[in-house]
Amino acid sequence: MKKTRRRGDAKEDARLRSIASLRSLPRLRAFAFALIGIGSLAMACAGRAAVTWGQVLRQPAAWYAMEEAKAVGDAVLTYQTPSGGWPKNWDMTAPLSEAFRALKEGDRAPTIDNGATTTQIRLLARVHAAQPQTTAFRQAVERGIDYLFESQYESGGWPQFYPLRKGYYTHITFNDDAMVRVLEVMRDIADGRGELAWLDAKRRERAKDAVTRGVACILRCQVTQDGVKTAWCAQHDETTFAPAPARKFEPASLSGGESTGILRFLMQEPAPSPELVAAVKAGVAWLEKVKIAGIRWERIPAPNLPKGVDAVATPDPNAPPIWARFYELKTNRPIFIGRDAIIRYHVSEIEHERRTGYAWYVTSPQALLERDYPAWLVKVEK
Repeated sequence: MKKTRRRGDAKEDARLRSIASLRSLPRLRAFAFALIGIGSLAMACAGRAAVTWGQVLRQPAAWYAMEEAKAVGDAVLTYQTPSGGWPKNWDMTAPLSEAFRALKEGDRAPTIDNGATTTQIRLLARVHAAQPQTTAFRQAVERGIDYLFESQYESGGWPQFYPLRKGYYTHITFNDDAMVRVLEVMRDIADGRGELAWLDAKRRERAKDAVTRGVACILRCQVTQDGVKTAWCAQHDETTFAPAPARKFEPASLSGGESTGILRFLMQEPAPSPELVAAVKAGVAWLEKVKIAGIRWERIPAPNLPKGVDAVATPDPNAPPIWARFYELKTNRPIFIGRDAIIRYHVSEIEHERRTGYAWYVTSPQALLERDYPAWLVKVEK
């Protein structure tokens, strides 16, 4: 005999299905985490970490206590040079490869360029702080810091490469915030702050001295125009402190980008001297003076050009302010340079490869002028 369903049976079935689905959620979560774990394991087996090299300092604190972080740290150890520093432009989430060993010695040289050495120090310091048993990481951090101590000029600046290499590499290097990154490491050591808090008292004292000399070097390098302090070049001569050129498309000039990083670092001094306060105010005044309105720097499709893109400065009255990467030393005019080393005054006049392959305009000064500087000014003028 066929059973007759009552009107409430459908609702009851729906309720039971809902309960069953809720009970299955923990199993689904476990399955999802298992998939993530399998993915990470597969990457590890392939010699790659799930976290990319560009992300190693942007992980949550818990990550540095994980096995993956230790595996990345173990790989980083294999790249440390006998002098204590690390080379640049290499993915160090994977162990040392034959491709790396095949590089010319100069391409494996220790440097502070492009975040090298400072990134490795901070990464290993974080993993060691989370996993104190990693004594090899502690020793590598100490060797890296000692490398930075040794490579600092007596005048307070740092060269791009150490041991020194001939050419522009010996200049005091602000380019791409290289020296600022080193000074931030030194300041954290001196203050016993963050992942570097566990370092010994002797290194803290040396770091304090390094910061004092570094700040003095920065103040000495600030360029003067007609008796008025302005900004900084991307690199300065290590003897005369004058603005100095680097590659063919990096002439002696005033830099909108690097000057911003320098000013932001100076603003973090806990007890700024009158000279430092004057330097910051002068640098900010220069940034205000040279900001560019009505131009939008953008990439656009260009099917007939290599890689199908072009970089253009487009007139736009609604565009936010931007700054040139380089300004002419005496005129403050934005300048643009190709591989022929000829200075031009419009970015469209240099070759496509350089036009699209370099940051000719920057926006970083805007936050400094609108947020950081006003807050700093309130503190120093109390």
